[in-house]
Amino acid sequence: MKKATRQAYGETLVSYQNHPDLVVLDADLSAATKTELFKKAAPEKFFNMGIAEADMIGTAAGLALGGKRPFASSFAIFAAGRAYEQIRNSVAYPNLNVVIAATHAGVTVGEDGGSHQAIEDIALMRVIPGMTILNPADDVETEAAVEAALKHAGPVYLRLGRLAVERVHEEKPIFTIGKGEILKEGTAGTIIATGLMVQEALQAAQQLEEKGIKIRVLNFSTIKPLDEALVLSAAKETPWLITAEEHSIIGGLGSAVSEYLAENYPAKVVKIGVQDRFGQSGDPERLKAEYGLTAEHILKTVQQLMN
Repeated sequence: MKKATRQAYGETLVSYQNHPDLVVLDADLSAATKTELFKKAAPEKFFNMGIAEADMIGTAAGLALGGKRPFASSFAIFAAGRAYEQIRNSVAYPNLNVVIAATHAGVTVGEDGGSHQAIEDIALMRVIPGMTILNPADDVETEAAVEAALKHAGPVYLRLGRLAVERVHEEKPIFTIGKGEILKEGTAGTIIATGLMVQEALQAAQQLEEKGIKIRVLNFSTIKPLDEALVLSAAKETPWLITAEEHSIIGGLGSAVSEYLAENYPAKVVKIGVQDRFGQSGDPERLKAEYGLTAEHILKTVQQLMN
């Protein structure tokens, strides 16, 4: 079954339409972010702020000060980029309960091209004090992440995708912010993946297992705060780690893992992600191949490490 995490986001909001404090804001992209589903279900709790992302974040901050639990939605390039100052100063600085739900992250935005493909948003959000960053792998984990974000005290950046992805969980997982998940055990090496790269990591691990090589696969749907204990155990128990993310290799999951290990348990880490370049227009699957965001590229990297 394939479903985009942005679709699961919209559907989950609808399921919470009777929550007394939930309100949803959008910057004139509700058809794409799927908040239109909530708008139809609870129009009195939905606010279209127009093409004014900074205003949307400021309004969300005001609603949070009034006791509401706002989810402010836009494309990741606009949410993290255009409204960065408002997220920093109006939401994070006073530590308000605002969820920035950023859809269309990464190069799989596809034909919209490099100008709309956010590959630096995790880095921007990571550096903000007190910001929590969630990047669910599939639709049911997105549902669990939305529920966790709704209850969380403090700002949350929820990263979502445009592309429909395979489900990696048989059922909705128990989602604990700050905790990674072991999807596959192994001692030959570890792949720490996030978002749609979890599916690619599992495919690569399955192909390796058929050859008698067992690789550990970890799903880090929380990037900040990082599950340092799980990173440390992987570094101690396997000879190398690969991080895999649909984001620049600078400032994202790979950087977070490397920064922690550099000070606590130096280990071999290879980062798979966008290699310090912009995105481009194209079919999402072809772009994944172009930027090395595939199971095949993970396999090649594993082979190089094992040789």
